[in-house]
Amino acid sequence: MSHHAGLRRGRKAATATLIAAAAAVALTACQGTGSGDSGAAGSASDAASSSSAAPATGGGSSGDTGSSGSGSSADTGSGGQDASQTPPGKGAATVARTASARTAASASADSASDRCTADELGLRLGRADVGAGNIHTPLVFTNKAKSTCTLRGYPGVSLIQRDGQMIGKPATREGGAGKAVTLKPGASAYAVLHTIQDGLKDTPCWKSPYLLQTYPPGSKEAMTLRTDEPRVCGGEFTVTALEPGTGL
Repeated sequence: MSHHAGLRRGRKAATATLIAAAAAVALTACQGTGSGDSGAAGSASDAASSSSAAPATGGGSSGDTGSSGSGSSADTGSGGQDASQTPPGKGAATVARTASARTAASASADSASDRCTADELGLRLGRADVGAGNIHTPLVFTNKAKSTCTLRGYPGVSLIQRDGQMIGKPATREGGAGKAVTLKPGASAYAVLHTIQDGLKDTPCWKSPYLLQTYPPGSKEAMTLRTDEPRVCGGEFTVTALEPGTGL
């Protein structure tokens, strides 16, 4: 074998070795890249899965539950502890006083120094005036004191059952506030209670009352009257401001 032939074979062997090594490096690089892409794709898939799952299980469900829970709690707070219902262990008198708070809230805030107080007044219902489907009944206050006093505005009026629960809701105000009424001893002022006859509206009539409870304007003391009138129908129950006289 000549010297030149040996060199050629050596060079070919070296070249083949280099090519094989380069191919191995390239293959390893490709595998590494594929593994990295697969890992990134997996991570992205996991992240997407977590992201899409969050509103359905975390945000949406717990948010809905929170809203529902809050609403339920609010409904229970407002409806479950109605002031017209008898609290456990409480008597009818307590309920009547509790219910009367609503009536007091609708009374006028007459703060005049000579204002007639509840203990100075007598109370009665006048004769009902029925016409054109309307029922108007005077609510009469009479000064029983030995000195002159005044009343101005709307009395608060509500109807009470025998067990102390309020029937329906307190009378709403009708018409203007009017002027102050000066009552000499024995003089009277009246407001008009209004409702309608049965059958004029689909709204059913309320139960007949056992007591009529009222607060004179500005008073924090209730007055009660034993009566089964008025029987409110059609959801119509209003009271006017006081004016002089008895309304008869």
